[in-house]
Amino acid sequence: MELLYTILKFAVLTVLVASAAEAAVLSLRAAGPRYDWRASGVSLIDFLVREYPLRWLLPLAFWSQAMDWLYQHRLWTLPMDHWTGWAACFIAQEFCYYWYHRAAHRVRWFWCTHAIHHSPNDLNLSAAYRFGWTGKLTGTLLFFMAAPLLGMPPKVILVMLSLNLLYQFWIHATWIPRLGPLEWILNTPSAHRVHHASNLEYLDGNYGGVLIVFDRLFGTYIAERPDLPCRYGLVRPVTGYNLLKIEFDQWRSLWRDLRGARSVPEALGYLFQPPGWRPCGAGETTEDLRRAALNAPAGPAAGSPGKSRSSPGSTAPPR
Repeated sequence: MELLYTILKFAVLTVLVASAAEAAVLSLRAAGPRYDWRASGVSLIDFLVREYPLRWLLPLAFWSQAMDWLYQHRLWTLPMDHWTGWAACFIAQEFCYYWYHRAAHRVRWFWCTHAIHHSPNDLNLSAAYRFGWTGKLTGTLLFFMAAPLLGMPPKVILVMLSLNLLYQFWIHATWIPRLGPLEWILNTPSAHRVHHASNLEYLDGNYGGVLIVFDRLFGTYIAERPDLPCRYGLVRPVTGYNLLKIEFDQWRSLWRDLRGARSVPEALGYLFQPPGWRPCGAGETTEDLRRAALNAPAGPAAGSPGKSRSSPGSTAPPR
């Protein structure tokens, strides 16, 4: 356990140095798009604010105490002095993470925070640590509460979750090719490119953390296609670098919809239905957009953004 804490202690510096090194190399390349230093700066400030002032202003105290209480009332105890206990914790954490991540895309309340991670229009290592500032408030750790009840120590689960996120740092690199048989088991750069893509064909898939097996098991795995390059960012790209707008535009749009709700069920729909949901049924969820693309007359190629689910000023719930 001490070794894991040591790894996490030096992880922040390693992540920032690796991101800066990638930025330097990509900015010097002759071919390809120019490296977006301003977007990387937005990601860095997002990270620094979250990791330092917000870490103290919004501690994990409530969620960690809830996990401790559940562990004290656990149904059984795992043998953490044996490798099987650690393996069970790893699989359980992966399972919980899959469902959290899936909800972060399919439930608007959670998407309002997670959309910040998907807002960069270029996928690179700096995008890996743009997570937004409201995750502790929205209840991310609710998805991990079953683990301590089943006998998994909360500290072990939280450390494994941190290592899970640390693993995902490198898969934000777009210059790493497909990795052969590993694509069947691990969440790879190829799988994560698809996850970050805003093409209609790629939306809402590949939710795994370290493993991709739960995506394959639950039907959410989408393979990267050589004939369909990934277009990154939100369905309608963020066009500016105003950090406060990026952080809070999703919440502002949600508040606007809640104020206009005509009933409690409608308000609950805005909160917990997928991003883009409308009570009239003519919304801009992933399913709505795909249906519209299938029924549209010949025109723009499949996978074009269509109507906005993300741009400031849009009247539709953002995506």
